[in-house]
Amino acid sequence: MKILVTGCNGLLGQKMISLLASVPEVTVIATARTPLAGSWSVPFELMNITDASAVARVVTAHAPDVIVHAAAMTQVDICEQNKEECYRVNVSGVENMIEASRTCNAHLVHVSTDFIFDGKRDRLAEGDQPGPVNYYGQCKWQAEQLVVASNISWSIVRTVLVYGIIPGVQRSNIVTWVKQSLEQGKQIRVVNDQWRTPTLAEDLAYGCYLVAKKRANGIYHISGKDFVSIYEIAMQTAAFFGLDDSLITPVESAALPQPAKRPLRTGFDISKATSELGYHPHSLAEGISVLASQIGR
Repeated sequence: MKILVTGCNGLLGQKMISLLASVPEVTVIATARTPLAGSWSVPFELMNITDASAVARVVTAHAPDVIVHAAAMTQVDICEQNKEECYRVNVSGVENMIEASRTCNAHLVHVSTDFIFDGKRDRLAEGDQPGPVNYYGQCKWQAEQLVVASNISWSIVRTVLVYGIIPGVQRSNIVTWVKQSLEQGKQIRVVNDQWRTPTLAEDLAYGCYLVAKKRANGIYHISGKDFVSIYEIAMQTAAFFGLDDSLITPVESAALPQPAKRPLRTGFDISKATSELGYHPHSLAEGISVLASQIGR
């Protein structure tokens, strides 16, 4: 099976390369808009997903069986402040991937987000009604609708609050941000009224692989299994690394001056992925341990 992955310099993209490169029956083609990070010995193509002609050229040249579309603009506040760019990447870019998938008859695995939901209830199942509360979520929901309405073979993988670490990538996530801040003795404020099912990047990559391997049509919720507040994630991180949790101050979302509103409760029901795909993620404690082992702690 030949699998082309977009966004290979991101956290998910790097984990996808690591996983797929270890599967003998898979040939992975890595793509990104900048030179590939790391020292991977896999085919690589520079490809900006917003450039329709570039997408068509690369995808046609490699004729993959499956495309895992991991590239996206995911910084929620930046999306709120730069709506034109957010739309160009998260909607128009998806249109380009749909057209390329159609041209080469590839199965498209589109990676989406819990932020398509309004946050008024949790343990969300695949059939629950979206209602995004910020522009990032609106664009991701619009992209999902484009995928569903297309006449291609498709899957949508939604995920929640991905964390993990890769060498040479500076962008932080909740676990690495808390760890680094506390190690530097910084006081940090962490919301205690937002609840998630945080997802280890390796688990998300494996979930995407399971979907790709089966070319499983439909929507799948792929996340961690523990439903916790973001404050609890911070406290567990501090405890695991033996850091001073008195530096962590719990606050409500309204106390943080963020341009984009966040949904409050978006934990996923992953029973469909468990039963249909055999997906079994790490607990939060296990996930933090995996991350720690990768940085030698």
